[in-house]
Amino acid sequence: MKRLVSVTAILVMLMGLPITSAFAAEEKKSSEIVTDVSSAILMERDTGKILYEKNSNEKLPPASMTKIMTMLLIMEAIDKGKLSWDEKIRASEYASSMGGSQIFLEPGEEMTTKEMLKGIAIASGNDASVAMAERIAGSEEAFVDMMNKKAKELGLKHTFFKNPTGLPESGHYSSAYDMAIMAKELLKYEDITKFTGSYEGYLRENTDKKFWLVNTNKLVKFYPGVDGLKTGFTAEAKYCLTATAQKDGMRVIAVVFGAPTAKVRNAQVTKMLDYAYSQFQTHPMYERNQVISQAKVSKGQEKTVQAVTSESLSLLTKKGEKTKDVKQKVSIQKHLKAPIQKGDKIGTIKLIKDGKVVLESPLVAKKSVKEASWWTLYKRAFGMFTKAGE
Repeated sequence: MKRLVSVTAILVMLMGLPITSAFAAEEKKSSEIVTDVSSAILMERDTGKILYEKNSNEKLPPASMTKIMTMLLIMEAIDKGKLSWDEKIRASEYASSMGGSQIFLEPGEEMTTKEMLKGIAIASGNDASVAMAERIAGSEEAFVDMMNKKAKELGLKHTFFKNPTGLPESGHYSSAYDMAIMAKELLKYEDITKFTGSYEGYLRENTDKKFWLVNTNKLVKFYPGVDGLKTGFTAEAKYCLTATAQKDGMRVIAVVFGAPTAKVRNAQVTKMLDYAYSQFQTHPMYERNQVISQAKVSKGQEKTVQAVTSESLSLLTKKGEKTKDVKQKVSIQKHLKAPIQKGDKIGTIKLIKDGKVVLESPLVAKKSVKEASWWTLYKRAFGMFTKAGE
């Protein structure tokens, strides 16, 4: 046996590799989860922890995965009360002229926000995307400015948008990492998966133009727990997918750019999801919109506003590990002054383990606080002397 081990060592050295690097090379080979794609990333949603990546910062055409940002701005507008689910959105002649995947909107046709979002999320409707862009920002160009402003706000360094659809255009690009961050932000709005997680649906129901929608993301039907988010395909981008799944309380995001076929794309995303759920687990800490603290507001109609979580918060561990001795540190902004909009950042929550910050997330205003009138401020300052008189 000793002689056999010696011979093996000699063979390895003759090949020009030290023994340790020979094993390291084998280990590296086995750690390559994804193949046959341009770039990929696997992220746990609540913590933003990267579980796997491959060329994740490479700038590539995202095709219709672009609509993740489009849907994010729609959900933000609804959350802030600037748009309602039942509002009728009118399709302009320009919106209805969009090529590629569409829900065949006629010029002047009206659909509710809910129906338009269904057309975007399930059928990747370019016409519905432009109609919503025009409603939210006034024009497609102004909406694209909003998209790029939001990308900058999220700290995305490898993304620039030229349109809200993902139709091919020079200088329109993103990366696997940036797309995962956009997906992470979109998934704050839990209602979105009611749309992206539907395998099929109908538009124009109860009319002679009833239109059947089938989800372009087949994993919604064939992988347990997958409920989004968006596929993409053009000749240049090839087959792309930003997928999300939730199982056993853990939500993950898997992104693939540039697969040669839809079958390869789905297979590579499946491998990443399998890896995540076999190796890791999350421990939920807070739900979105959970009240954490209260902030003082000067010159507002109300003197305080509640600070709530902006997203669900969890801790991530390897499978079987326990979480213990986790501390939290809450910081609330001082000198807050009205007006304050619902959703404005007013503080931060940090989760600390073994002296290290393992999670940091914004705390936001639970509701809007308008500026107080001069009369309200006068009454506050002088108390109207009523109590003293009594």
